[in-house]
Amino acid sequence: MSQSFHAMWTSLRPIGRSDASGGYRRYAWTGADADCRLWFRMQAEARRLDVETDRNGNQWAWLGDPAAGDAVVTGSHLDSVPDGGAFDGPLGVVSAFAALDELRARGVRFKRPLAIVNFGDEEGARFGLACVGSRLTSGQLTKEKAFELRDADGISLPQAMEAAGHDPDAIGADPERLARIGAFVELHVEQGRALDLSGDSVGIASAIWPHGRWRFDFHGEANHAGTTRLVDRRDPMLTYAETVLAARTEAALAGAVATFGKISVEPNGVNAIPSLVRGWLDSRAADQATLDTVVTAIEKAAREHAEKDGIDLAVVRESFTPVVEFEHALRDEINRILGGSVPVLGTGAGHDAGILSAAVPTAMLFVRNPTGVSHSPREFAPEDDCVAGVLALADVLEGLACR
Repeated sequence: MSQSFHAMWTSLRPIGRSDASGGYRRYAWTGADADCRLWFRMQAEARRLDVETDRNGNQWAWLGDPAAGDAVVTGSHLDSVPDGGAFDGPLGVVSAFAALDELRARGVRFKRPLAIVNFGDEEGARFGLACVGSRLTSGQLTKEKAFELRDADGISLPQAMEAAGHDPDAIGADPERLARIGAFVELHVEQGRALDLSGDSVGIASAIWPHGRWRFDFHGEANHAGTTRLVDRRDPMLTYAETVLAARTEAALAGAVATFGKISVEPNGVNAIPSLVRGWLDSRAADQATLDTVVTAIEKAAREHAEKDGIDLAVVRESFTPVVEFEHALRDEINRILGGSVPVLGTGAGHDAGILSAAVPTAMLFVRNPTGVSHSPREFAPEDDCVAGVLALADVLEGLACR
């Protein structure tokens, strides 16, 4: 099984990797995405699985009859954030195929259909909205809203899908597909150091913190950087900078997190005062009340600084996911299968499992990340821990689908 994992990891690793940064640029409906999709199909066909791409662009590899219902599904995603790490998403897909290899080596008999899934556009790196494939499938993203999504070059989601050979007019909620699923278990590298600190290779997720993305548009006045007196300027960059500092302060006071990680500037000239600074806030907290308090305080600070600086401000909530408590019965069953002593931990990161949880019993397994770093080329999980994750996933799938 370790050889199976290593071979797949080696074959997937070069796809979409940047020589300059060492990170990955696997964005939705691009050439790198197409190469990842081909890799998925080849792995599935090599294992004699039936492969299909649903109308929302998610890939499914089936063992058994999907129409039989009560299927056990595992997998994750293959796309990345800009210059992201190798493990976020792909570890769950590679581990799913490796777990199937392990179960076949054990000679188990499946009593329920099994599927491995690669959800499309989980990271939202291209169109700004995370978990597009699972949101569309679950009905949390409408076709109309999806058609409004555009990338930095102004290309719309339907245009990108059509260019990649997919029919965008077919996208939308897919309740019939979800009704086939009895349980979804997603394995993921931990995006933090809880397991490293506890000394455990594998953990079980308890919940996903509520989180969202807000766009702050600071409108000022473009002018010459060399001839405009400081007192005559309406510089939105100053207001943006004050807002970034306010976000850090408010998050620290509340025990939450808040990050301005993306910025767009117009006209974006070295010798020009900006006319517009657009910044995207990502904020997360352990509960809804805390998250509301933090975001409200950040917006209040931004408006106060904008008024002082003569800047017009617009704030738009682009996405939001409420707290997700994974189904306790499934979580407890997985813990029992794994011996009852696996640590249970919450996470501030969003996942497809969280999106599907409203319609399907879902659970997550985490694999130790000794660096605690994610969304970076430094993201890492030792192969021994990856193999431990595969074995744990195989045990879970055997317990759910073979008994």
